[in-house]
Amino acid sequence: MKKQVFNPYLPTWEYVPDGEPHVFGDRVYVYGSHDLADGSVFCLGDYVCWSAPVTDLSDWKYEGIIYHRLEDPANEKGRMVLYAPDVTQGPDGRFYLYYVLDKVGFVSVAVSDSPAGPFKFYGYVHYKDGTRLGDRKGDQVQFDPAVLTEGDRTYMYTAFCGHMMKDRLGAMATVLGKDMLTVEEEPRIIVPGDCYSDDAAKAREEAGNLGCPYELCSVGNWGGFKGHEFFEASSIRKIGDTYYFVYSSAVMHELCYATSKSPTDGFVYGGVIVSNCDLHIGTYKKADMPSACGANNHGGIERVNGEWYIFYHRHTNGTWYSRQGCAEKIKVLDDGRIPQVEITSCGLNGGPLKSSGEYPAAIACNLFTEKPSLYVTADYPHITQDGRDKDDGTPLEEKDTSYIVGIVPGTTIGFKYFDFKDVRRIGIRTRTYIHGDFEVRTSIDGEVLGRITVDSSNFWEDYFADIKIPDGVGALYLKFVGSGCGQLKTIIFGN
Repeated sequence: MKKQVFNPYLPTWEYVPDGEPHVFGDRVYVYGSHDLADGSVFCLGDYVCWSAPVTDLSDWKYEGIIYHRLEDPANEKGRMVLYAPDVTQGPDGRFYLYYVLDKVGFVSVAVSDSPAGPFKFYGYVHYKDGTRLGDRKGDQVQFDPAVLTEGDRTYMYTAFCGHMMKDRLGAMATVLGKDMLTVEEEPRIIVPGDCYSDDAAKAREEAGNLGCPYELCSVGNWGGFKGHEFFEASSIRKIGDTYYFVYSSAVMHELCYATSKSPTDGFVYGGVIVSNCDLHIGTYKKADMPSACGANNHGGIERVNGEWYIFYHRHTNGTWYSRQGCAEKIKVLDDGRIPQVEITSCGLNGGPLKSSGEYPAAIACNLFTEKPSLYVTADYPHITQDGRDKDDGTPLEEKDTSYIVGIVPGTTIGFKYFDFKDVRRIGIRTRTYIHGDFEVRTSIDGEVLGRITVDSSNFWEDYFADIKIPDGVGALYLKFVGSGCGQLKTIIFGN
């Protein structure tokens, strides 16, 4: 690769969550919704696209705005935002963008001759009589479409099932025809919402009460999904002869998967692929301890240059509304299982980061206090940035204004992983009213290898300490012990 790449894999001023990666030709394209720095709600920006060569996942290119929310005739006044999209290549070779506006329950489609857009409005997914899917009496609300095209058929997966919403049965699979718009096979419920994970019979009964005509997946007992029921964030891939349905579960912070030999039937729960607070991971901490603040999650898996990855997102600015794309390498085992992976700082790098030079503190993958928080809250240490989103022609060297804010006594900041070689000195760049030490460790509760003493400053100041870190691949943890509330911008190896 031309350079190292970290999490988030896009510039720290960019906020593209709900990432759906797709390889078209010799490039991987990431489609997602578009948040803003310190945004007041989700998805305030128009759709943008980033792409990279499949052989170099450090070389991301900004493809620009690929679709404006005003393009949709249903949004002439621009009062609705663009929720999470997906893209597929149709049988005619063109590229189709599927999305749902907020405040509506139908699916819109745009089309382009290029995977990098720009896309133009094409139409709405509809039944053969012209009625939009989602508008017919008894229809379930459409949300977060995911699409997979095989021959002349496109399989579309949609739904939103909030906690204890009895009128939402679960995730739906719908078959579309060659025109990419017309429903050829009506929706079928394939994964239950949290009201129906005990028994499909309950969902069938409720479907009748709602006047919903949809069929349910033939799995007789949906108990396998208990605790990991469908919430939102549908994503679909095919590996060999098996369909992998990836989704955000009822607890929101995890991306789970279910598998079937059929695209519309027989899905069985598989497991958790990633959690954006690393819950369930017990290798470097207790499995029930969140090592970052979690919140909603959305992403997809993709094979890039022979390796499989999971794309997901994290939260910044102390809010649920400023999300950034992250990615981790995963393993698809011979038996089809995908073990859960840790969230890391190195992500797409293909291995640990070098233990030399400077790194932005914003690549921290673990951030917690002595009272870890499972979900994002404003009064907790978090990553933020100075100013607004830097899509205004700001020179590249001035774009990275990110840092960690709200560092109080007991805060631990973790970076994983580095290839430590002959590390004898470490520095950090801090500011604001803070006084004390940052204890340096290579594990959360490990030996203190050294202390970096910092003091209050109105401006960014560098502080160093002589520290010997054993050679080898490992994590770097900084725990603040002192007084005040500080900020951290950079970690520095050497002088």
